[in-house]
Amino acid sequence: MKVSTFIFLCFLSIPVFTQKLELHYDLRHSVDPANNTKNFPTLYFEYFKNQDSGKAFIKPGSILVKIQADLLGDKTNIGKFFMQVAQTLRFWKPQIFLQLSYSGGLGVTEPRQYSFYIINTYSAGAEYAFQWKGAWISAVLDYKYVPYAKPSNDLLYTLYWWKGLFNYKVEFAGDFSIWTENKNHGDDNTKDLRGKRFSFFAEPQIWYNISKSFSAGSKVNMFYHVNTTDNIFQVYPTIAVKYKL
Repeated sequence: MKVSTFIFLCFLSIPVFTQKLELHYDLRHSVDPANNTKNFPTLYFEYFKNQDSGKAFIKPGSILVKIQADLLGDKTNIGKFFMQVAQTLRFWKPQIFLQLSYSGGLGVTEPRQYSFYIINTYSAGAEYAFQWKGAWISAVLDYKYVPYAKPSNDLLYTLYWWKGLFNYKVEFAGDFSIWTENKNHGDDNTKDLRGKRFSFFAEPQIWYNISKSFSAGSKVNMFYHVNTTDNIFQVYPTIAVKYKL
C-alpha cells in the first residue's frame, strides 16, 4: 500500500525522475512488547518517474516501483518482503488519471511452517491531484480485487500529501488508506465468518534535509486490521535515514 513522497512531483508540468533508498529502525517492540518480539531494520527502495503526457492519444503519467524488506528474521535476515508497482495514464483532456496498481509479497516465520504469502492485490481507479495551502495532495479511489479462494471485491481510498517547510529544509509527507475486505477468504480458518472488515493504514513521516542527497527523520506506521484481525489500533514509530539518488 506504501508510495513515494516524491509522487507529488508528478503534479509539475516537467518530466521528473527520482530514486531513493531509506533505512528505518522500527521500534515496535519498544512501544508494544506484548505483540512484537523485537525491533528490526527495514530497507525501502523507491523508483519514481513522471513522464510528459505529450500529445499522444494515451498520455502516460507517473510510474512508481517500491520494494520493502523487513529484516526481522533470525540474524537480521529478511523476514518479510513487499513490492508495489503503480502506473497512471489518461486519454482525455481533464487532469484526472486512470491508476493501475499491483502489490504482493511474502513472510518467513519461525517455525517455518507458518510462513505466508502477502496475497496479490490488483487495483484500478481514478487519481486527482491538487494543491491546498502550499501542500501537494493526491486523492485516489480504486476498485480493489484480492484473489482469495473466495475473492474479495472492494473500494480502496488513499490520500497522499507532501509539504516543504522552512524553505524546504524540512519535508512533511505521508499517506493514509481505508478499505474493506471480506472476512471469509474461503479457507478453513475463515469459512464461518460473514460480512466485511474495515481496515486503515497510515504512514506520516517527517524529514530534515542534511544535504541535497541525505536526510534524517522518522515515520510512524499506523495499523488497524492490517497485522491482526483483533480490534486494536497499532502505532509504531521508526527512526530513519534517506539517500536520494
